[in-house]
Amino acid sequence: MNNRLYVGNLSYSTTNESLTQAFGEFGNVASAKLVMDRETGRSKGFAFVEMETDAEAQAAINALDGQSVDGRAIKVNVARPPERREGGFGGGNRSGGGGYRGGDRY
Repeated sequence: MNNRLYVGNLSYSTTNESLTQAFGEFGNVASAKLVMDRETGRSKGFAFVEMETDAEAQAAINALDGQSVDGRAIKVNVARPPERREGGFGGGNRSGGGGYRGGDRY
């Protein structure tokens, strides 16, 4: 198992401290990080919590999945590894040029 947990359906009032407190009842919390919107600075409603051991992570999942935290029934499960992303800026055009191709335009 993995000791990094995904926590979803969080209230916008939930803080890193309240997550640490809630998960701390089931073991040592290595980190608790809310995911924030870059533009608004507001929580996106989910977080990642890392427990010290796999056993503590499983205990937290068993106890907290579906339970109310800050007035919302939260979803807790093992976090999946991030998906690999290719390219940037839409990906397609790798030639580095604009809309024209070489000198065959005229």
